Amino acid sequence: MKSFEELGVCEPIRRAIAEMGYESPMPVQEQVIPYLLGEGNDVIALAQTGTGKTAAFGLPLLQKVNPDDRTTQAVILSPTRELCLQIADDLKDYSRYIDGLHVLAVYGGSSIESQIRALKRGAQVIVATPGRLIDLMHRGVACLDTVENVVLDEADEMLNMGFTESIDEILAGVPENRNTLLFSATMGREIERIAKTYLRDYKEIVVGSRNEGAENVNHIYYLVQARDKYLALKRVVDYFPKIYAIIFCRTRMETQEVADALIRDGYNAESLHGDLSQAQRDLTMQKFRQHRTQLLVATDVAARGLDVEDLTHVINYGLPDDVENYTHRSGRTGRAGKRGTSIAIIHVKEKGKVRIIEKVIGKQFEAGTLPEPREICTKQLYRVMDELERIEVDDNQIAPFLPEIYRKLEWLSKEDLLKRVVSREFGRFLSYYADAPEIVQPTVSERGDKHKRHEGGEGRDDSGSRRQRRERNAGPRKAEEGYRRLFINMGKRDNFYAREIINLVNRYVKGQVEIGRIDLTTNCSFFEVPEQDAALVIRKMARARVGDRDVIVNDAERDAPDPRVARGARRNDRNDRRGRPARDDRQGRERGRRGGGDDNDAQNDADSTDWRQFFKH
Repeated sequence: MKSFEELGVCEPIRRAIAEMGYESPMPVQEQVIPYLLGEGNDVIALAQTGTGKTAAFGLPLLQKVNPDDRTTQAVILSPTRELCLQIADDLKDYSRYIDGLHVLAVYGGSSIESQIRALKRGAQVIVATPGRLIDLMHRGVACLDTVENVVLDEADEMLNMGFTESIDEILAGVPENRNTLLFSATMGREIERIAKTYLRDYKEIVVGSRNEGAENVNHIYYLVQARDKYLALKRVVDYFPKIYAIIFCRTRMETQEVADALIRDGYNAESLHGDLSQAQRDLTMQKFRQHRTQLLVATDVAARGLDVEDLTHVINYGLPDDVENYTHRSGRTGRAGKRGTSIAIIHVKEKGKVRIIEKVIGKQFEAGTLPEPREICTKQLYRVMDELERIEVDDNQIAPFLPEIYRKLEWLSKEDLLKRVVSREFGRFLSYYADAPEIVQPTVSERGDKHKRHEGGEGRDDSGSRRQRRERNAGPRKAEEGYRRLFINMGKRDNFYAREIINLVNRYVKGQVEIGRIDLTTNCSFFEVPEQDAALVIRKMARARVGDRDVIVNDAERDAPDPRVARGARRNDRNDRRGRPARDDRQGRERGRRGGGDDNDAQNDADSTDWRQFFKH
């Protein structure tokens, strides 16, 4: 990997970006910067949002500007005011050590008179939205006769927003011997038309592949009835206590309705759509960027060009009609090398859109199963406990108040006090999920899946494998007294271990069910539950699914094994004594006795046992 110096970036800019934390070029920067530093080099760069595009065109563009000449030498077009301001701020940071270089942002929704005065004072670089720049050109104050570089950032977004004619007029008003740099996440027909009309012998630089989804983004969909979409959204949000997300809706009305419902239900949410004034939009975006708002509910148009750091999730409250819009939505997470998740909450009629998007972005969606109330409450309780542990106590500040506090609360035991603290912090979730509405996800046939994937191959029954039948019938041990041994058709080959079995049971079986010994084999597993709970577990697990696969749980002791299976059981026992699967068994027994949880360490398992006293089904 080359350094910025090896790419040809000058020292003042290198010093500025080093202070901003830039250590080494990102792939798009490594490919684009050296090429743009040349003359007559038109470029189309296809790269997802968040891959470092601004620096890729901004650094060479600034380096080629003559700061002693106050005429406009570069124009950057962006689809929205928010992105326009963001690009301008970045360019100002990059050029902080270049004396006399001025960057000006011009956009609609702000005073045109102040922008006119700034243009008359001179700005070598103009960052603009197309509509406002056209207005300033018509007024004779935006003179583009000396422009040497034109950048179209998020070009596909501008075309989608109807700026085609404005772009044509702007490009027709700049010198023909300019450099034209076109950055886009997708390559559509209109992009190709612009390229053929206005670019000369251009180079196409692709980071990833054409129309590809962001590399670090997982794609998941939850299929629910249309009436349950908001309930499903709440479960998804509640399952991720540290979620920081944009929720995309199709219309302004739906956006406001969802945001209002979330706020009413106690979530830290705000709406962003075209019916808001510019001042309201600016305030909303400022709060979201500063992490004072956790959930931003937005339309595609309002959120276009939105660049926010550390976004953990993008939630599609229904899929957009245009695949390119989905690409832009999902590309807002999983940035700067971090992982992100794009979630779609859809109903049956939208299932076909998932397949179309998969083909275009070259990635498959995972069919998700909505988390159950117990899972959600466990996660939220861990959050409360973590926050209590991390609270910094200033003894000097609270010392004067402690005697009165001790007197007031002396009648409470430590256990009672802990219960009250946790109930106060955790009460909203306990109250809601104690009697939460049931969400029935459509069955496999309703989902339209043509095949079910099973251990034995496509279209075969889960018990069709000879090895699996042998392992199923032969559990290596009898259940302990008072317990019933159950079979489950998931094993180590499915990356299913003790923790996964416990989580699955917790998800589908409400109430307090203790899990005893867990035995793991390649294709299936065995776990023990109290005799009185066995029938309940089997009945509840009948609707369990992992992805698109049905889970089978039944009584492992109901059928006696044949002699061939007995030999397999003895081999399993010998393996246990040699210490191979025994490690998994001991681990499963340890976790199972403690009642589950989804963290690896024993402390969190113990916490899971403790929290059950706070939650009653």
